[in-house]
Amino acid sequence: MTSPTTSMRGPLQVDAEVFSNKRVGDYHHLTLVADGIAERTKPGTFVVVSVGGDTSGALLRRAFSIYRVRPAGVYGGTVEIVFAAHGRGTQWMAGLAPHDPISVVGPLGRPFALPKEPVACALVGGGYGSAPLFGLAERLRERRCSVHMVLGAATETRLFGALEAKRAAQSVTVTTEDGSVGIKGLVTDPLPGLLNRGVEVVYSCGPMGMLKAVTEVALQHGAWTQTAVEESMACGIGVCMTCVLPVVGDDNVTRMVRSCVEGPVFAGDKVRWDDIGTVPPGTFGAPRVGH
Repeated sequence: MTSPTTSMRGPLQVDAEVFSNKRVGDYHHLTLVADGIAERTKPGTFVVVSVGGDTSGALLRRAFSIYRVRPAGVYGGTVEIVFAAHGRGTQWMAGLAPHDPISVVGPLGRPFALPKEPVACALVGGGYGSAPLFGLAERLRERRCSVHMVLGAATETRLFGALEAKRAAQSVTVTTEDGSVGIKGLVTDPLPGLLNRGVEVVYSCGPMGMLKAVTEVALQHGAWTQTAVEESMACGIGVCMTCVLPVVGDDNVTRMVRSCVEGPVFAGDKVRWDDIGTVPPGTFGAPRVGH
């Protein structure tokens, strides 16, 4: 028999049920009744879901960051995700209605690491990439850390969580590239001001280009940085190797690591941002030039 401690570890495969599916700007906010996953979830982890239904030809699941969880209640534990309906799979998800079945596996991946002592933290999110930062903000406040959020997107309809951020953080800065709301510009524009006012830790989640830029600004100001990458994940369990990226280990050796297993959260200064999509020379296990 599995001990109570062991039973709360590791992912679960759950035959979930749709509780609600709402449109939020350019995104969809999907709440699933998925008992057991909520109790195991930590900020930064994700779920993979089967798309298309029983007759679908989509063999691989789709990965989504966990926005919020609620432990078992009247309807059971719930898991919330936010997504944009781009491809065939997410378009199918956008059409789900309450009580529709959907298979979910999670939580997967490594979560954000939390400071051991109270420090000032900046949480930077791009588009619906901001979703996992709200659970993180709650955990940080429990540790008496001050939380400052910077949310950005191309336009107002692509922002997520701006109103919720006002309840989750001591300060909130919003940027849009077109100036439709907040500061016209990028999320990196207001970040130096926060760092100059004492922020020591920067967490980020969003498009890869944004994560690179945020990491560079944080490092220039001597801040510790963690980032949840959005590298495409096909299987979510480390088998298919489609989400690998070059990361420098504690031994200063570069390895191609799987975002879904060794990540999705990495120390920002360890990711070789300029080499993503390649196998850099000198990477452990890579073929030697001339051999």
